[in-house]
Amino acid sequence: MIRRLVGIAVVGLLAGCSALPAMPAPVPTRVEPSMGPVPAPSSSGNLSPDGFDTAQRIAVRIRNIGCGALSTGSGFAIDDHTVITNRHVVADTSTLQVSTYDGRDVTADEASTAGLADLAIVRTTDTLPAAPALADADAQIGDAVTVVGYPLGRALTVTPGHVVDRRTDPLNENLGQVLVTDAPVEPGSSGSAVLDADGRVVGVVYAKDQNGHSFVVPVSTLRAMLDDDTAFTPLTPCTS
Repeated sequence: MIRRLVGIAVVGLLAGCSALPAMPAPVPTRVEPSMGPVPAPSSSGNLSPDGFDTAQRIAVRIRNIGCGALSTGSGFAIDDHTVITNRHVVADTSTLQVSTYDGRDVTADEASTAGLADLAIVRTTDTLPAAPALADADAQIGDAVTVVGYPLGRALTVTPGHVVDRRTDPLNENLGQVLVTDAPVEPGSSGSAVLDADGRVVGVVYAKDQNGHSFVVPVSTLRAMLDDDTAFTPLTPCTS
């Protein structure tokens, strides 16, 4: 069983040709955090006065106070009042607490979840510090990427890697193709932005397998769902 990449383990997710094709890789059966060294935040320019760059200012930490459970995840702003994260990060919530890179608490008004992909939208009352551009096209195998989020619900990290594969979503084949990266992630990294070399969003982390590979909803799917007024359904908070 695959565990979601939400701190305080939960279930499920993080997480042709004429010749006969090769057998596909085994579907991941569980998530095992790889507790290797966690890179410190790095800068790529455009520093704010407090020493953080744009890639770091877009990230938020999400604390989900649920009915009987507490978990943490990551997310990122796409405009002044909208955060993108995973559906499983906000699931079964009573209250969502959002905080920015500088420790500021941001009031979460409402959340909506997608039925197809593991995506969610959180609307905020307060203004978010910064928002990245969405890439026009998906990353390609071999492209360098950076994952920005809060593994284990702790310090903000900027973790480099590469796109190593593109395959059918092992958790929901109806979603279609997802990206696979070798950028290491941990519980709490769910919902992290995946950025290209120009700092544009190319995807959203949602799971990983036992080999340490991270699964990413590609930006083409994110764009299509944001353009579809019926893709997201308002989330009803749980009651204890």
